[in-house]
Amino acid sequence: MSEKRNRMSRKKKILIIAVTIIIILAGAFFLYTGIYYHADASADEALQSSDRVTVTDIGEGWFFDGPGVRDALIFYPGAKVEEKAYAPFLRLLAEEGIDVFLLRMPFRLAFFGQNRADKVISSYDYSRWFIGGHSLGGAMAALYAAKHKELSGVVLCAAYPTKPLDEEDLELILYGSEDSVLNMKKLAEGEQYASGHRAETEIRGGNHAQFGNYGLQRGDGKALISAEEQQRQAAEFILRELGY
Repeated sequence: MSEKRNRMSRKKKILIIAVTIIIILAGAFFLYTGIYYHADASADEALQSSDRVTVTDIGEGWFFDGPGVRDALIFYPGAKVEEKAYAPFLRLLAEEGIDVFLLRMPFRLAFFGQNRADKVISSYDYSRWFIGGHSLGGAMAALYAAKHKELSGVVLCAAYPTKPLDEEDLELILYGSEDSVLNMKKLAEGEQYASGHRAETEIRGGNHAQFGNYGLQRGDGKALISAEEQQRQAAEFILRELGY
């Protein structure tokens, strides 16, 4: 009887330890994800509709509906960045003819929302679909593209593919010369997964964070140009390579 009680006591202790560990890990996770980079005031301004671009909150994120009707880009934000921080950059693309969907991510980590593009693609009709993102968002966008051959290409801002892309895809790689966050060795290794139509540009004076409007990022290099200038150059490169 005593032995039985001892076994039950041991099981109870193990259960208490396991529950305690789960609670600690869950608390650490929510603490980690609860601290993130916040968008600045320019993001709210970019989410306002104008005569040229209509901005709509579609639940999954924001839809930037510009004058174009043929192409659309789905954009995944960087890790722990408030999603609307990318609104000023993406609005530039929409103004010139490629509609953009900026998607929200669970816990602001695209790792947990890799397939969020599915609903958008099934709900709208475009001749060409592109997917892209910044940093971790770009990496997850590239993984999505590797699995979905119906896409026409990927736009990777300070990111790189880790799986082979379709030979017919257009692959655009953009990064700043002062980026101290992007792993340049991994970027070079990513060439082995390149599509048949790859174009790369280094934005002189740009850094990692300035593809969005959320201020300084820990570990990043100091930009030598403004975020507005970096985003303008990035938008011009993307539009040119897409044929605009």
